[in-house]
Formats: sequence, structure tokens, C-alpha cells
Amino acid sequence: MSETGRRGSPRPDDRYGRPQRSGGPRRDDGGGPRRDDRARPQRNDRGDRDRRRDNDRRDEPRVPAGPAVPEEIEFSQLDPEARKELRSLPKELAELVGKHLVAAGALLDTDPAAALEHARYVKTKASRIAIVREAVGLAAYHAGQWSEALSELRAVRRMTRTDMHVAVMADAERALGRPERALDLAKEADMNKLPQEIAVELRIVAAGARRDIGQLDAAVVSLQGKDLEPSQRQPWSARLFYAYADNLLAAGRTDEAATWFIHAAEADTAEETDAAERAAELA
Repeated sequence: MSETGRRGSPRPDDRYGRPQRSGGPRRDDGGGPRRDDRARPQRNDRGDRDRRRDNDRRDEPRVPAGPAVPEEIEFSQLDPEARKELRSLPKELAELVGKHLVAAGALLDTDPAAALEHARYVKTKASRIAIVREAVGLAAYHAGQWSEALSELRAVRRMTRTDMHVAVMADAERALGRPERALDLAKEADMNKLPQEIAVELRIVAAGARRDIGQLDAAVVSLQGKDLEPSQRQPWSARLFYAYADNLLAAGRTDEAATWFIHAAEADTAEETDAAERAAELA
């Protein structure tokens, strides 16, 4: 995929630390009448109560045990801020939820479907905790479950009253074929209140949405700004330069696109993009 949208997102998920036996009473009396009828009512009532209780236990829905957590996973690996959010839970439950969150974070890039299993499981345990819903939403996004991602991240937005995941939400709208909704989310967000990395990511997604609806020149213009400066490198510069180059190419401005793919490759010290290859193709 040539675009940067839907191929990597802001990583708030780093907070997750990414590295009875029962049965009815035995009937030994054979079911026949007992000789001592005076003793029968008390013992029989108790037996009936025991049978009703055990039958009720058998009728209770069984809660799945959840996916296995690797032995090397520790609750302490969870980000301190994330651990604070779990303080409202009983200690044992908090540690269980925390370990599954760490496991989800560790699997997010390599096996997003497995990460989603861990996240969905903890939702059954603590659905009112924002970080739990956040984990489900981000895992669903990485697993390509766009509708579920949107639902969960909307819940996080209501719980926290922040737009920390607005870029991911907008990208999920694009993936669902709703670029206009992605643009609406971008317009609603207050860029001045967002961390710069997320604001840049939202601009990238919005440019992709404009491209989706055929507004190629507008997509290019929307990425221009003070941070589109090759001599000033930021952690997000490679992705911004790459997106700019990609949209220039879509608009038919091939020579400029080649130049900006080179800038992206130079800024991409972590080799997160294929900017160098794209530049070579256009040379």
C-alpha cells in the first residue's frame, strides 16, 4: 500500500508495555419410600435445596478463561498511568486485566488478531475502564475490524472527553468507504489542543480522504505547513514527507514527488516506509 493512511498510526497503545467441581447429590436410597418418615422432611428439604443449588450452578453461563498470557508478561510492564486507571478494580482483577493489556500491546504489530482476543477478553472484565476500551479499539483497528474500532474509540472519546484517537477514527471511516465522515472528524478536532504528532497524523488521514473523493490538489495543499521542512526533522517527519510525496504523485507532479520521497527516505532513520524504493522507481 503506497499511502501512509491505514499503515501505522499514532501509538498510544505503547502504554500497554509492548515487549469447580459440581454435581447433584447422589441418590443412594434408590428412590423408594423411607421407613423413618418423621426424619424424611428435614433431610429431604436439605437435599432439595442442595439439588436446586447445584442445578442453578450448572445453569450459570460459563465465562471463558480467556487467551493464555505468556509467562514473561508482568503487571509491572504496564505503563504507570495505565496502572492508575485500574486502581478502581480489586487487586487480583486489576493484575489480570493489566497482564492481558500488556499481552495485547506486545502482539499488536505481529499478531493483531491475537491482540484483539486479549483486549476483548478484558472488556468482559472491566468494560467501564477507558484504557480497556482503548485497547479493544486500537487492536480492532490494527486487525482491520473498522466498525468495532470506531465503536470502541467513540466510547473512549465519551469517557475521556479527548480527541487522542481522532486520527485513527478518521482512518477507520476512510477504510469503511466514508471519506466525508473522516473529513468531518478532522474539521471538528481542535488542532491546537492535540499533540503535534497526532495533529500531523490527522492531516495525513484528511489528505487521504480528500484524495479518495478526487480532490487531489486540495490533498497536496492540506499537507503544507511550517513542519514540511526537510532541514527540520521530527519523529513524524518521515511519514509527513512520504504522504506529501505520495499525494504529489497522485496529482501528477512526478518530479516534485521524487524529491519528497528522497526527503522522506533521509528522515526515515527507523525504516518505517518504502520511501527509498519509491524514489528509485521515479528516478
